[in-house]
Amino acid sequence: MPQAQKVGFVSLGCPKALVDSERILTQLRFDGYEVSPSYDDAGVVIVNTCGFIDSAKEESLAAIGEALEENGRVLVTGCMGGGEQADLVLQRHPKVLGITGPAAYEEVLSEVRRVLPNAHVPDPKIDLIPAQGVKLTPKHYAYLKISEGCNHRCRFCIIPSLRGDLVSRPIGDVMREAEQLARSGVKELLVISQDTSAYGVDIKYKTDFWGGRPLKSDLYHLASALGELGIWVRMHYVYPYPHVDKIIPLMAEGKVLPYLDIPLQHGSPSVLKRMKRPAASEKTLDRIRSWREICPDITLRSTFIVGFPGETEGEFNELLDFMRDASLDRVGCFKYSAVEGASANELDNPVPEDIKEERWHRFMAVQQEISAQRLQRKVGSEVDVIVDEVSGEAAVGRTKGDAPEIDGVVYLKNTDGLAPGDVIRRRVTKADDYDLWTD
Repeated sequence: MPQAQKVGFVSLGCPKALVDSERILTQLRFDGYEVSPSYDDAGVVIVNTCGFIDSAKEESLAAIGEALEENGRVLVTGCMGGGEQADLVLQRHPKVLGITGPAAYEEVLSEVRRVLPNAHVPDPKIDLIPAQGVKLTPKHYAYLKISEGCNHRCRFCIIPSLRGDLVSRPIGDVMREAEQLARSGVKELLVISQDTSAYGVDIKYKTDFWGGRPLKSDLYHLASALGELGIWVRMHYVYPYPHVDKIIPLMAEGKVLPYLDIPLQHGSPSVLKRMKRPAASEKTLDRIRSWREICPDITLRSTFIVGFPGETEGEFNELLDFMRDASLDRVGCFKYSAVEGASANELDNPVPEDIKEERWHRFMAVQQEISAQRLQRKVGSEVDVIVDEVSGEAAVGRTKGDAPEIDGVVYLKNTDGLAPGDVIRRRVTKADDYDLWTD
């Protein structure tokens, strides 16, 4: 019986790219290919690239170079697979066998079949594929991508040129995938897209069917339906639009996690205007206050950019004032860096690197104090924790306010009987700037 051909795989970038990798790997398995954990016995290596910022491009180009050196037969896909980014790949690595763009699942598979024809005929009795597909995350949590692309044209971002405009999945398709993941043992779904709050707008909130009933394809109905699965549901990349207010009561009722990841980027109205961001800082503060009145336990996470072209000392201080007023639980901050193809490159008055660095440190000092104060309030209280790792007498988990790999963790004592995916309740005994300890 012919042996299945083997494919190596390197996945880079954000959770949305990770979902793309999972879908490609799942289809490869269906087509009878095996996934090789090393370069040595792979007939071809696929590198799923990230091209969002210059450092990500360099990481992707380095990964392609390593795969070429170690294996010699490489296909490139992902965000560096289209337009000028593809030209850059070919300039640096002309020996790659083929290039496809982001979320181009069929094109990737066609390229694999072209360079590595597969004589293996899958046997349904032997070649078993999990109903939920191949997953690259731990068994107890999974990413659920609800749409592709973005309709915004923020000046610092090139995502629309890489992934196109918003394309929402019908709610029935999303729910069937979510239901299958829950049945497979997933305890936490992380809902992702480029703009989760815009879900359904491109298909005019089309009605679809799930569970024998009609559902409108919009954020509220999606969150409500996901809340019926009886597992943790966490929302990422949610812009603070007015209609987001409707899902806060669902959080207060325990149907979805009281957690919002909101990409705010700045707190100065003039900087937000130059960025072409779809939100105003004053309205955002009012909305945050309203959310906390409805759901006092809500955890708010965001990311910000310091040193955007033209950012003055006064505008930076506006950002710090916004941070103090918003008192966000979890915050990431990046120093602005020019991205090839972004319209922000045309703006005047670039901020010197030493000033960006100094502002970044001041920003992080303010947020560190805010985070520490908010976590200290949890000491003495009981929290629900999902267990991620257990090793001997040590275990690590997360609260409802912590997304995997980007937020804080909970260090657990008394690990007897614990396993990854368990949801337990523990009393918080200690907190530092970012993490918790329990009894």
